[in-house]
Amino acid sequence: MTIKLATCACRIAIALLAMLMLTQSSPAQARSKLPALHEMTIGKCIRQAAAGHEWLERTLWGLRDQEGGWIGAEILNTDGSYDLGPMQVNSWWVGRISKILRHSGSDVRHWLIHDACFNVRAARWIFLSALAVTGDYWQAVGAYHSPTKLRQQRYRANVAEKLIKRFGSDLFE
Repeated sequence: MTIKLATCACRIAIALLAMLMLTQSSPAQARSKLPALHEMTIGKCIRQAAAGHEWLERTLWGLRDQEGGWIGAEILNTDGSYDLGPMQVNSWWVGRISKILRHSGSDVRHWLIHDACFNVRAARWIFLSALAVTGDYWQAVGAYHSPTKLRQQRYRANVAEKLIKRFGSDLFE
């Protein structure tokens, strides 16, 4: 009798384990949900950074769509710098941001890579700083990417395409 109960309990445990395994996400399924969760997080950060300014929110989305980074991104550039996080903030900015915040460069770099909202706020600051210096929206968009005029021109055109794709062609009317 004891052996039959033990065998029966073992079969039930195996059946429950099999059911549990079938209803749980596989590691691949869990990974596929991660980008969607990251995009939701980045979207929330963009809305917060824009603080209700529709033009700024749209600008940040345009930059985001052009840059195509992600939480955890650390992309090596040909010049030895890195593009960090969702907004691909260049590592060149780490020293400047760390001085302003009075935190170590390693902290700032870590936050740019792993904290989506910190990364978006840094991108907002870079863009708005360029806007304050240039006084021109499109020059500021280009300056977000590069100090080189030719590269700025191409970048502005790409961001404009991304804005139209996301918000429609009447965006600029």
